[in-house]
Amino acid sequence: MPSSRLLKRIVLVFSVLIVVACASKTVVVSPVQEEVLAEKKADTPVFHLGIQRSAEYLPLLKGKRVGVVANHTAINEGKHLVDILLEKGINIKYVFAPEHGFRGDADAGAEVKDGVDTKTGLPVFSLYGKNKKPSKAWMDSLDVLVFDIQDVGARFYTYISTLHYVMQACAEYHKELVVLDRPNPNGNYVDGPVLQKKYKSFVGMHPIPVVHGMTIGEYAQMVNGEKWLSDSLDLNCPLTVIKMENYNHNMIYNLPAHPSPNLTTMRAIYLYPSLCFFEGTIVSVGRGTEFPFETYGHPNYSDKSFSFTPVPIKGKSMDPLLKGEKCFGKDLRGISLDSLRAKGLDLSYLIDAYKNTKSENFFAFSKFFDNLAGSDRLRKQIIEGKSEAEIRASWQEELKAFKEVRKMYLMYP
Repeated sequence: MPSSRLLKRIVLVFSVLIVVACASKTVVVSPVQEEVLAEKKADTPVFHLGIQRSAEYLPLLKGKRVGVVANHTAINEGKHLVDILLEKGINIKYVFAPEHGFRGDADAGAEVKDGVDTKTGLPVFSLYGKNKKPSKAWMDSLDVLVFDIQDVGARFYTYISTLHYVMQACAEYHKELVVLDRPNPNGNYVDGPVLQKKYKSFVGMHPIPVVHGMTIGEYAQMVNGEKWLSDSLDLNCPLTVIKMENYNHNMIYNLPAHPSPNLTTMRAIYLYPSLCFFEGTIVSVGRGTEFPFETYGHPNYSDKSFSFTPVPIKGKSMDPLLKGEKCFGKDLRGISLDSLRAKGLDLSYLIDAYKNTKSENFFAFSKFFDNLAGSDRLRKQIIEGKSEAEIRASWQEELKAFKEVRKMYLMYP
């Protein structure tokens, strides 16, 4: 029998071999996950998405005519919800697609056309453009709709506007809606000015702050509970939310798929609530580069130490703002993910760009900017030279009131 000292040596040798073997193992990760893995400090707790809890939602769909509201993000371990349901014998009649299309490859604001899914042969109807809400003819052919789209937690990200119109159609035509819940990557905080009713648009449907801190299932419950589906009618959507298991709002969730063509990294997703304001100005957010929503700039920006030139990129931006013009600005790719999550909504970028972009026409698209901001107050505050602290102070009371309402609809800690 080996001695105690020899056994310790054997264990040590095997431990070293195991470490070397693990270190040499090739790990393949998605582009969205690469930067997260580089900074990862602890394992993300294991939890189950709504789509994974098939025992909860399949009984609600079997024997019924089903419509699926989804895009490329409706996946579980690489398999799309539509394929999962078909394999289970679910009778899918139609697929409805939001902005960016069913496969998620349409530019922001680009028309999404009706068509046929080449893989399954199912008819795909667009809910972005002329028909934002499923028509009576479509709804008459259905018994239940399933909604599964990855949101990013910002008021102006239009997937929650599509959710509103789908809920409205279900309420009007007395059809069931099943929402398969997914995490909110910006769900760890609530911030920003609350939208005023006068500025309601497709980039802001409800009186909520820029960052609402809710999952799409929680948000659906709020839309129902706060009677936001109609200004004149008491509409209520027959709603079932398939909750996630073991999820909490402080959890770091690395998205397995890009939620839209220009949000291709977790850094862009964290920066999106802060940088989307630029879409209502003359400043580029890097559309037409390989790092959209990780930078901002303009040809007249005073600091010339960093530059980029927007060009058409198929599948991302075919006609980007400032196309072919050399832009100077800030490269935000060096900011750590931890810092971005801790900071949350950051107005310093907008204030900096306004001060250092020499143009009297900075807010060239002022109506769109005001719709993004939820009122004309933020634009006026920037022009007046208000500090970030002063601007933040102006929305604290309305933010506090929203948080009290939000508590009633939270399903997760």
